[in-house]
Amino acid sequence: MSTSMVEVRSVHKSFGPLEVLRGIDLDVRAGEVTVVLGPSGSGKSTLLRTINHLEKVDSGWITVDGTLVGYRRSGSKLYELRERDVLKQRTQIGFVFQNFNLFPHLTVLDNIVEAPVAALKRPRKDAVASAEKLLARVGLADKADAYPKQLSGGQQQRVAIARALALEPKLLLFDEPTSALDPELVGEVLDVIKDLAASGTTMIVVTHEIGFAREVADTVVFMDGGAIVEQGPPAEVLDAPRHERTRAFLSKVL
Repeated sequence: MSTSMVEVRSVHKSFGPLEVLRGIDLDVRAGEVTVVLGPSGSGKSTLLRTINHLEKVDSGWITVDGTLVGYRRSGSKLYELRERDVLKQRTQIGFVFQNFNLFPHLTVLDNIVEAPVAALKRPRKDAVASAEKLLARVGLADKADAYPKQLSGGQQQRVAIARALALEPKLLLFDEPTSALDPELVGEVLDVIKDLAASGTTMIVVTHEIGFAREVADTVVFMDGGAIVEQGPPAEVLDAPRHERTRAFLSKVL
C-alpha cells in the first residue's frame, strides 16, 4: 500500500500550443506539507488545479488517498467522471485561492456554513456549531456576522481557510494564499497555515514565501518550465540546491 496521500504520475497539460505541465511526478505523504516554488508561468497553479480536477489532465493520472481524481479506470483506459461525482470528490480536497472567493452577499458565518449544508447535507445547527469553532481557530470568533467587504484582506483569507476546513477535507491546496495581501497582513495568514501544519493537515502550498517554506515544509518542490527541476527537504533545496536554475531563482528572491 502507498503511504502517499497524493500521487501525481506523468501528468501533462497544454493550453493550445503551450505545454504547461510536462510529465509531472509527485508524491505527498499524509500529514506532510509540500511547498511548491518557482517563477511565474512555471506551472505551479495549473498543477494545483489538476489535483482537484479544476483543470483536466491531457495524460497521466492523479490519486488522492488512493482514489483517482476526475476519472474512473476501466482496464487500461480512463473515463472522466460525471460532474456530480467530481464535485463529491472535491469536498475531500480543500482549495484556498489567491483572491479569497468569498460570497459577498453572505455573512462570514454563512460563507462557512454554505458548503457543509449544501454539499454534505449536514444539519444547519451542526454546521453553525462547527463554523463557530473554525472561526475561533483562525482568530475571527467576533466576525461571524460581518460581511466580507467589512474585513481586511488577511481576515478574508482566514475566513476562506475556515471555509475550506468546514468540509473536513483530506487535503488542503493553497494557491499563493498571501500574494493578494498587503505585506503587513501576510503574517496572520501564514500563522494559521503553520497551525494547520502543526496539527498534521496534509497540504500543498504554492507560495513565494521562502521563510515560510524553510520553517514549515517537509518537502520543497522547485518548478520551472512546466517541470519539477528538483525537490527535497528545505535544507537541501533552499540551502544547497543542486540545479543551477534553482540557484538562480533563489538568488533573486532570498
